[in-house]
Amino acid sequence: MSSTRTRLLIAIAALALAALYFLPMWRILLDAPQYPEGLGMRIWINTVSGIKPNDLDNINNLNHYIGMKRIVPEAIPELRLMPVVVGVLIALGLAAAALGRRVLMRGWVALLLIACVVGLADFWKWEYDYGHDLDMENAIIKVPGMTYQPPLIGSRKLLNFTATSLPDSGGIIAMLAVGLAVIALVLDARETATLRRAPQRHAARHATAGA
Repeated sequence: MSSTRTRLLIAIAALALAALYFLPMWRILLDAPQYPEGLGMRIWINTVSGIKPNDLDNINNLNHYIGMKRIVPEAIPELRLMPVVVGVLIALGLAAAALGRRVLMRGWVALLLIACVVGLADFWKWEYDYGHDLDMENAIIKVPGMTYQPPLIGSRKLLNFTATSLPDSGGIIAMLAVGLAVIALVLDARETATLRRAPQRHAARHATAGA
């Protein structure tokens, strides 16, 4: 059984994932001279929205000029799947913390890390698809060899726009939750190692006293 501290940290990490139901995970910002206030969209656990009321419509209109597909939240299957995946992760994390078995908590943290890697890879693939699968036949602006994939994290120049992709508040909290879960396992491993060495030190002191 793990210590109360470890179990509490795992439970906090699991509960922190619930922030994804209320806060945006990611944001993509577009800056250009003709849009001094910028355009942007936020990616939530179950939808995509503009940072300002008309931003998503304006982005879709711009995408039409260069042959990109419209961003339609209802057509993105991951947005229907993610609420279920996060709910299962929260439930499994709380169950592992309640039972206190190390193998369950380690398994949950491993599952959490895998989910993060898969999620980021899928997001990159989504960006790649939108930035590369262009309808050049109907595009108004055609630049041979040009693609429009935003960066996964960071900034990139796309024609006269600068696209910046960063975690939003919900994504930051989720990352902190993953870090907290990993720290919990590290602390637990140290506590376990200390407890295992304690009988050996005790036996060594007795042996020295007997001599």
